[in-house]
Amino acid sequence: MSIGVLFLGFAILLALSVPVSATLAVSAFMPNFAAYFQTGDSAAMMQQMAVLIRNFFNGVDAFTLLAIPMFILAGGIMARGGISGKLFNVFAYFLANKTAGMPCAVILSTLFYSMTSGSGPATVAAVGSMAIPLLVKLGYDIKWSTALIAVTGGVGVISPPSIPYVLFGAATGTSIGDLFIAGIIPAILIITLLLVYAYIYCKKNGEDKEKLMEYHREVHARGFWVVFKDSFFAMLAPIIILGSIYSGIASPTEAAVIAVIYSLFLSVFVYRTLRFKELREIFVNCANTYSTLLFILAGAVAFGRTLTLMRAPQQVAEHILGTFTTYVAVILVINLFMLLIGTFLDTTPAILIQAPLFLPIAMAMGMHPVHFGVMMVINKAIGFVTPPLGVNIFVSSSITGLPMMTIIKHSMIPLLTFVIALLIITFVPWFTLVLIS
Repeated sequence: MSIGVLFLGFAILLALSVPVSATLAVSAFMPNFAAYFQTGDSAAMMQQMAVLIRNFFNGVDAFTLLAIPMFILAGGIMARGGISGKLFNVFAYFLANKTAGMPCAVILSTLFYSMTSGSGPATVAAVGSMAIPLLVKLGYDIKWSTALIAVTGGVGVISPPSIPYVLFGAATGTSIGDLFIAGIIPAILIITLLLVYAYIYCKKNGEDKEKLMEYHREVHARGFWVVFKDSFFAMLAPIIILGSIYSGIASPTEAAVIAVIYSLFLSVFVYRTLRFKELREIFVNCANTYSTLLFILAGAVAFGRTLTLMRAPQQVAEHILGTFTTYVAVILVINLFMLLIGTFLDTTPAILIQAPLFLPIAMAMGMHPVHFGVMMVINKAIGFVTPPLGVNIFVSSSITGLPMMTIIKHSMIPLLTFVIALLIITFVPWFTLVLIS
């Protein structure tokens, strides 16, 4: 079986709405079935199938992957515990009376919250459910507010700790700690571009200054120290989680456990916004989310093993390098492939399949693997807001009830900030490598 036929079968299964995990599993076995029909050698087929089945189990038997359910659980606890609201209050205290102050407060809250959840959709759900009703109440257009948060939620996978970084590190052997560190400046760059966009939009379209000043007076009536003390421990969360990694005290997986313990302590004992009887539902939701990922992880590893045996990475590299010769052309083509695949394939299988395919090509052109990893994750963040997948669009639509196409339409301009950042980060390695060099 040729690689082209294999990918065609993979695409057909996805088009038929076969679950991604099942698509990956069936695709992994396709060459074995094709070889059996050609040779009739059942013993060889069974031997190869036994190897693939072992790959299914080995794919999820990795210490680094334990970080994923822990970050999912920490994000669930913080969302239910209202941590995003605590973060928002301190930014609103200083910005509520400024031009674009409230949208900027939401954007900054998204950055801080993403440093504890590691997930784009989780960030949209936690911040959006709190911020969208408030922005609408203060006179901002609901379509624009929803689109802004759907796009901004993509920062959740670019800033550390990020679940896609864990997946990329597990798939390629790249240091997850280095990926976390390298993601800091790109996340700040994207947030800065979003802040500029929000300012330009509000300057052009105007704001309800009367409502904003009234809200500003309400916030300031509480006093700075009350707001600061209420949000202090919430703002301390990313410092504790990331500090434990960068100081060498904990590995990313151990830091994920610290995130769970800290978020639980904060929500139950400090803020008292979460009761013990609510934990069961959070644990069940986390288990449901991760169980789906487990099947995708297992299938992706087995499919990756099949691609390796078929020498797919080498063939793709030979084709791209044989067609394009300059660094700019090759890297742009890789980006276009990743952007296209990110529109219809979920982040987990996309990273686990594409990373082994494209990383050798990028390294052959002189790109650092950490630089490539950050570039790939930014591509996946853009995929969160582009149809037909657009997970962040689904989440934001469920919050407001707006049609998905309406949100997508209003997301295009703010999404340009991610595209601009992608181009800058792709061709200026300093943004990703300066903190690890």
